[in-house]
Amino acid sequence: MHMTFGTGELAAGSITGLIGFAAGGFAAWRAAAAQIRAARDESAQWRERLDHAGRERAALEGERKALQVLLDAERRSAAEKLQLLADAKEALIHQFKALANDILEEKSTRFTEQNRVNLAGLLDPLRARIGEFQSKVEEVYVQEGKDRSALAEQLRQLVALNQTLSADAKNLTSALKGSSKTQGAWGEYILERVLEASGLRKGFEYAAQASEVTADGRRLQPDVVIELPGGRKLVVDAKVSLVAYDRYAAAETEAERKAAIAEHLDSVRGHLRSLAAKDYQLLHGAGGIDFVLMFVPIEPAFLLAVDADAELFLDAWQRNVLLVSPSTLLFVVRTVAHLWRQEQQNRNAQEIARRGAELYDKLAGFVDDLRLVGDRLAAAQNAYASAERKLVSGRGNAIRQAEMLRDLGIKPTKRIAPQAVDTALANGASPADEA
Repeated sequence: MHMTFGTGELAAGSITGLIGFAAGGFAAWRAAAAQIRAARDESAQWRERLDHAGRERAALEGERKALQVLLDAERRSAAEKLQLLADAKEALIHQFKALANDILEEKSTRFTEQNRVNLAGLLDPLRARIGEFQSKVEEVYVQEGKDRSALAEQLRQLVALNQTLSADAKNLTSALKGSSKTQGAWGEYILERVLEASGLRKGFEYAAQASEVTADGRRLQPDVVIELPGGRKLVVDAKVSLVAYDRYAAAETEAERKAAIAEHLDSVRGHLRSLAAKDYQLLHGAGGIDFVLMFVPIEPAFLLAVDADAELFLDAWQRNVLLVSPSTLLFVVRTVAHLWRQEQQNRNAQEIARRGAELYDKLAGFVDDLRLVGDRLAAAQNAYASAERKLVSGRGNAIRQAEMLRDLGIKPTKRIAPQAVDTALANGASPADEA
């Protein structure tokens, strides 16, 4: 520290001032020296602290390096363990895929064979039922056409048959003279011939001499009971006396003929009243027709009675009796036979419709089952394709990974088929493998 004092100042200051100035400067010097020493001490302390911190930093750095080495070793160990686990997992996956592929192939073969057998079992009866259904439909249509075409021919034959029956009856008139029992048997015979000619079957569509008991206890035995479709019944009686008609046929004079006509008419009316009193139409209750057929087996005898009394037919109808001859009865029973054929055709049509509905239901169920089989086959095919891609054709496929393991030194006891290995190696290179 340099102090400069001017001449003017010394001259003007006093000794006291100089001493005070000197004392003040010395005090300032001492204070500054103390501050310097304190700063030196603090600097030494900071230096010591810095040295200590450097030593700690060096120790920490060494510890850090040791920990880094340990961490690297642990990482390498963990990576090796993870790789071992990944290899084991991959090996298990490959084994599982191979096993699943074997099972899938075996099950697919069995499933395909079983489906073929099941489909054959379903389709063969279905094919037979469809053929049977088609045959029956064609048979019904053909039969209906034949029936329609034959109806006109049957009607034409009716006239010729009626003429034949009338001629036969007229020729046999002379053989029936004077015997009511013989005439009754003859009438029943003609009645059955008419029924057979119409196509009705005894024991099926009609019954002869069927004895039945009425509600009031009377036993009745109609000559013929004709069954009608729907459960209805029609009674036919053939016990008309023709003795008077025989006299008419043998009469040589007009007076004899007129007397015989009157007797014949009385005989017909008497039998009509007797037949009406029996109430055959009530014999079968609600199933019976409300009138009875009174059969006159000889056409000329029938015409003679109707011509002789114009009110005869109406009086009979009012008594619930319908007069019929071989020609008119044949027309009636032909109609009945046609109704039975129609009934049979209707039954066949209903049966065909029922079987057709059943067949359609079975076919609908079969279509649903077949669609389900197709869906399951498609799902199995997709699963098989996915498994095959993982096994052989996909990138990083199982066979390629297995071959890589074999190249790394594993010692398997078996070898995979070369063709599969070639395919897997050609298709299985992944981008990571190629890098």
